[in-house]
Amino acid sequence: MKNSPLQSNEGFIQIYHRHVDMVYRICFIYMKNKYDTEDMVQNTFIRLMNHDITFENYEHEKAWLIRTATNLCKDHFKSWWKKRVRINNNVSDKRQETFVIDGTLKKVLSLPPKYKAVIYMYYYEGYSTVDIAHILNKNESTIRGQLLTARKRLKAMIERESEQ
Repeated sequence: MKNSPLQSNEGFIQIYHRHVDMVYRICFIYMKNKYDTEDMVQNTFIRLMNHDITFENYEHEKAWLIRTATNLCKDHFKSWWKKRVRINNNVSDKRQETFVIDGTLKKVLSLPPKYKAVIYMYYYEGYSTVDIAHILNKNESTIRGQLLTARKRLKAMIERESEQ
């Protein structure tokens, strides 16, 4: 049996520093605001601390964190509280985000969640459609279809913008 890197604080801290930025970006895609994103990042790493898991390699570690963060964000929107309480998403936060959101990323973030997740993971994180399917626990053909639809939607947005 392999020794878990989480058996020590140093092991956990190393994993945290290796992946915190990526987990933040994944959560931000779903949550769309800094405060909920920070909560989901924290919940993701709390879940890691509470699980006795041994990672086979770096990619397994990364995939586990992406899947956990994605599932926590999706579960957040399923809760009864979110269904009953409407919070204005247009509230502006004067603080800077920890990463730059350029025009292309803004377009990606405006896509429905299932499309923005696959686009982000494919183009920004460099995963293949096979890897994304495995991480999100979906069929490969579903991921390829979502990626195709997302590309078409982004192309239409860009064309509309250039016509103006």
